[in-house]
Amino acid sequence: MANGKDYYQVLGVSSTATADEIKKQYRRLAKQHHPDANQNDPKAAERFKEVSEAHNVLGDPEKRKEYDDMRRLGAFGGMSGFGGARASSRPGPSGAARPGQPGAGTFNDFDVGGIGGLGDLFSSMFGGTAGAGRQRARGPERGQSIEQTVDVPFRVAAVGGKVPVDIEVNEECATCHGNGAAPGAQLRPCGECSGRGVISFGQGGFAVNRPCPVCAGRGNVPTERCATCRGTGDTRVSRKVLISVPSGAETGAKVRLKGQGGKGAAGGQAGDLVITFAVTPDRFYKRDGLDLVATVPINIAQATLGSRISVKTLDDKKVAIRIPPGTSAGKRFKITGQGIEKDGKKGDLLVEVTITVPETLTEAQEKAMREFAEAGGMKF
Repeated sequence: MANGKDYYQVLGVSSTATADEIKKQYRRLAKQHHPDANQNDPKAAERFKEVSEAHNVLGDPEKRKEYDDMRRLGAFGGMSGFGGARASSRPGPSGAARPGQPGAGTFNDFDVGGIGGLGDLFSSMFGGTAGAGRQRARGPERGQSIEQTVDVPFRVAAVGGKVPVDIEVNEECATCHGNGAAPGAQLRPCGECSGRGVISFGQGGFAVNRPCPVCAGRGNVPTERCATCRGTGDTRVSRKVLISVPSGAETGAKVRLKGQGGKGAAGGQAGDLVITFAVTPDRFYKRDGLDLVATVPINIAQATLGSRISVKTLDDKKVAIRIPPGTSAGKRFKITGQGIEKDGKKGDLLVEVTITVPETLTEAQEKAMREFAEAGGMKF
């Protein structure tokens, strides 16, 4: 969370919002604040990260329930419940404001990663008194899962294949190797949390451990911060991955790639990459279940007198079709087994004909057409 706002405020939804409402709002905000679309706005990346963090919790039913339980008990300060949590009276380092004081860094000022940090809060609230002996640095936390919609060409979705995808993830900073220190700088125990990585907040009979805002839960601070990552320990990088598209994939289908999301904190496993397919239209084929529908134009002579035409299948083979005399527009011809294959079943290719009529006729053509119409008793 950031600037004192809770996750619901970050996404701009009410605490009673449905899962679909949260998902829809997250996608809108993620698109709006994506760094690629805001390259001249240095704050966009932070806002994008903030929105993703909120969705990581509220978009998961179990995490959301745990978060809501703590929120009702005032575990985050400034929220409903017990009126917010007060900072412990332990003095901070010289010249530094303590959490809870104006100008001080708070739990809301930095990324807590996944639900692991929230789980620590929950256990500390109901697991007994939180004293100095019980305080500990947060353990390994799973990385952020990344959701992305990918356009898939119609024919790739129909027969299966691979599509390249560019994703942005947080990776360990190559300069400081994740410790946030500049080359040659020393790491010293954090004066705010005495090297424990957490600080204790209390309210009534409850005590809450929160990751230290000064050291971000690491337990130590560098004498000079890394210039590459500004002391965060990770950097935003772009990565290209190949996504396998199964045969018969449809718009809205999802595939999850384990460990291809954001890196975990404190040695935790990486998050997942969740890809949602958006199948792009094809200029020739349309899909009807497992069947393919191809519209083919024929002229009035072919429709009247009959003809033979050839049609390409998905695998670029040509199949001949006999058009019988007197074929009307909209007539469909089935080519068995040339549709989409999925789950051991295969559809057909349906060729639908349309009849093209010349816009203009020469004098001889018009005369012949009139004679034809009159001979057939057709009105015109």
